Amino acid sequence: MFPTTTTGAKYSCMPASSDLDALLARCSRREPAAQRALYARYAGRMLGVARRYARTLPEAEDILQDAFVKVFTYLSEFRAEGTLEGWIRRIVVTTAINHWQSGRMRRQTQGASLDDIADPPAADASALDQLNVAEVLALMEQLPDGCRLVLLLYAVDGYSHREISELLNIQESTSKAQLSKARKQLLQLYHRQNNYIRL
Repeated sequence: MFPTTTTGAKYSCMPASSDLDALLARCSRREPAAQRALYARYAGRMLGVARRYARTLPEAEDILQDAFVKVFTYLSEFRAEGTLEGWIRRIVVTTAINHWQSGRMRRQTQGASLDDIADPPAADASALDQLNVAEVLALMEQLPDGCRLVLLLYAVDGYSHREISELLNIQESTSKAQLSKARKQLLQLYHRQNNYIRL
């Protein structure tokens, strides 16, 4: 239904304009040209969101496609209480979580619940302050899915532990524990990487 990056095409980002209301009205009437225009406006940024939650680019593109189907299906429910981009972002994140919960993206946890991941020993938290965003995201890719999802939701996308507990169907205390484990495991990965580089 929508273009993907698998053929090398790049998503374009149209500048924000005053015609957004008219574009949304046309999308609500299911005009294909308007849907393509809205997709082109937000797909690049939303692919970045999906990519953080996916293990591969094809998985991220699947999430993006599914999310935009939902965007167009539920567009009439957008009440402009926040930004359209924020509303679309929430749909992308929820779609990514649904993909993970359906088993399409489970790899490291292999059916384990979020509570089954052992709590690693503490490490020096100041070490991560030396890293840039790209380096931290690269380390996050190595975390078990449960920890990674909670860390992304909390630290990157700004969800509260209550919202995370609802999204992942877990207790708030589990969300807090997973965030703590994720931070400790990030530090362990950082120290392991640094020690390996020095050797």
